[in-house]
Amino acid sequence: MRDLVRICAENELPAEGEVCEMADGRLCVARVGGVIAVLDNVCPHEEGPLGQGMIEDGRVVCPYHGWAFDVKTGAALHNPSEHARVFEAVVQDGALMVRPPDYSA
Repeated sequence: MRDLVRICAENELPAEGEVCEMADGRLCVARVGGVIAVLDNVCPHEEGPLGQGMIEDGRVVCPYHGWAFDVKTGAALHNPSEHARVFEAVVQDGALMVRPPDYSA
Protein backbone atom coordinates (compact mmCIF):
# COMPACT_ATOMS: atom_id res chain seq x y z
CA MET A 1 0.00 0.00 0.00
CA ARG A 2 1.39 3.37 -1.00
CA ASP A 3 1.94 6.22 1.48
CA LEU A 4 -0.41 9.18 1.71
CA VAL A 5 0.69 12.17 -0.39
CA ARG A 6 0.11 15.82 0.52
CA ILE A 7 -2.13 17.51 -2.05
CA CYS A 8 -2.79 20.95 -0.56
CA ALA A 9 -3.20 22.99 2.59
CA GLU A 10 -6.52 22.67 4.41
CA ASN A 11 -7.33 26.33 3.69
CA GLU A 12 -7.17 25.59 -0.08
CA LEU A 13 -10.00 23.03 0.07
CA PRO A 14 -13.35 23.84 -1.53
CA ALA A 15 -16.20 25.24 0.54
CA GLU A 16 -19.25 23.13 1.38
CA GLY A 17 -21.13 22.13 -1.76
CA GLU A 18 -18.27 23.04 -4.06
CA VAL A 19 -15.83 21.11 -6.23
CA CYS A 20 -12.43 21.96 -7.72
CA GLU A 21 -9.45 20.52 -9.55
CA MET A 22 -6.17 19.81 -7.75
CA ALA A 23 -2.85 18.07 -8.41
CA ASP A 24 -2.39 19.75 -11.77
CA GLY A 25 -5.90 18.77 -12.83
CA ARG A 26 -5.55 15.08 -12.01
CA LEU A 27 -7.90 15.10 -8.99
CA CYS A 28 -11.44 16.28 -8.37
CA VAL A 29 -11.86 17.46 -4.77
CA ALA A 30 -15.35 18.04 -3.36
CA ARG A 31 -16.84 18.94 0.02
CA VAL A 32 -20.20 17.27 0.58
CA GLY A 33 -21.90 17.09 3.96
CA GLY A 34 -18.78 18.45 5.64
CA VAL A 35 -16.65 15.61 4.25
CA ILE A 36 -13.84 15.99 1.73
CA ALA A 37 -14.03 13.51 -1.15
CA VAL A 38 -11.34 12.96 -3.80
CA LEU A 39 -12.11 11.39 -7.17
CA ASP A 40 -10.25 10.94 -10.40
CA ASN A 41 -10.81 14.15 -12.36
CA VAL A 42 -11.66 12.27 -15.58
CA CYS A 43 -15.28 11.34 -16.17
CA PRO A 44 -15.51 7.74 -17.45
CA HIS A 45 -18.18 8.77 -19.97
CA GLU A 46 -16.46 11.32 -22.23
CA GLU A 47 -13.39 12.23 -20.15
CA GLY A 48 -14.86 15.51 -18.93
CA PRO A 49 -13.13 17.32 -16.05
CA LEU A 50 -15.22 16.45 -12.98
CA GLY A 51 -13.45 19.14 -10.93
CA GLN A 52 -14.93 21.77 -13.24
CA GLY A 53 -18.43 20.49 -12.58
CA MET A 54 -20.72 21.11 -9.63
CA ILE A 55 -22.34 19.39 -6.67
CA GLU A 56 -25.98 18.44 -7.03
CA ASP A 57 -27.88 16.32 -4.51
CA GLY A 58 -24.58 15.34 -2.89
CA ARG A 59 -23.04 14.11 -6.16
CA VAL A 60 -20.31 15.45 -8.43
CA VAL A 61 -21.83 16.33 -11.80
CA CYS A 62 -19.66 16.34 -14.92
CA PRO A 63 -19.84 19.65 -16.82
CA TYR A 64 -19.86 17.92 -20.24
CA HIS A 65 -22.96 15.72 -20.23
CA GLY A 66 -24.31 15.85 -16.68
CA TRP A 67 -23.25 12.41 -15.47
CA ALA A 68 -23.52 12.44 -11.65
CA PHE A 69 -21.23 10.41 -9.37
CA ASP A 70 -21.59 9.41 -5.73
CA VAL A 71 -18.64 10.96 -3.89
CA LYS A 72 -18.25 7.95 -1.57
CA THR A 73 -18.47 5.10 -4.08
CA GLY A 74 -17.88 6.80 -7.43
CA ALA A 75 -20.96 5.06 -8.87
CA ALA A 76 -22.78 6.88 -11.65
CA LEU A 77 -26.35 7.80 -10.71
CA HIS A 78 -27.96 6.57 -13.93
CA ASN A 79 -25.70 3.51 -14.34
CA PRO A 80 -24.17 2.10 -11.12
CA SER A 81 -21.87 -0.16 -13.17
CA GLU A 82 -19.99 2.96 -14.32
CA HIS A 83 -17.61 4.47 -11.76
CA ALA A 84 -15.28 7.38 -11.22
CA ARG A 85 -12.27 6.27 -9.18
CA VAL A 86 -12.48 7.40 -5.53
CA PHE A 87 -9.26 7.88 -3.57
CA GLU A 88 -8.66 7.42 0.14
CA ALA A 89 -8.29 10.91 1.57
CA VAL A 90 -7.86 12.46 4.98
CA VAL A 91 -7.36 15.98 6.30
CA GLN A 92 -4.63 15.85 8.92
CA ASP A 93 -2.15 18.32 10.34
CA GLY A 94 -3.64 21.12 8.23
CA ALA A 95 -3.29 19.34 4.88
CA LEU A 96 -5.26 17.15 2.49
CA MET A 97 -3.54 13.77 2.22
CA VAL A 98 -4.46 11.27 -0.52
CA ARG A 99 -3.37 7.69 -1.09
CA PRO A 100 -2.43 7.28 -4.77
CA PRO A 101 -3.39 4.08 -6.56
CA ASP A 102 -0.92 1.22 -6.65
CA TYR A 103 -0.83 0.24 -10.30
CA SER A 104 1.69 -2.53 -9.64
CA ALA A 105 -0.78 -4.61 -7.60
